[in-house]
Amino acid sequence: KSNGVCLATVTNTVKKYFEGGIDAVTEFKRNVNSDNARRVLDGRAEARIIELACGPVPKGHSRWTIRLLEEKSKIVLDTPVSREAIRRALKKTNFDLTKTTTGASPKKMMPNL
Repeated sequence: KSNGVCLATVTNTVKKYFEGGIDAVTEFKRNVNSDNARRVLDGRAEARIIELACGPVPKGHSRWTIRLLEEKSKIVLDTPVSREAIRRALKKTNFDLTKTTTGASPKKMMPNL
């Protein structure tokens, strides 16, 4: 960082201390849009979405898409879930919607004996 940015940080910290004391300096403000501030899916909801993605595909479709999972999760979870939250849940398990096999776990390679 440049010296100007560091100096501004020190100046702002000193100003906060004089205005509000040590509590004002040590208060950790988190952006309301932060992932950790407001978690959209808990473990059970993530498991339900993965279960849906591993299950049978709706009629008229060849495979699950993020948008299809988004629509279905509104019904199953009784709450809207963003495509990004669904994508992150599937990414955690290395789930690939483009593969023809169903299941979140990668296949284990067996050696030829």
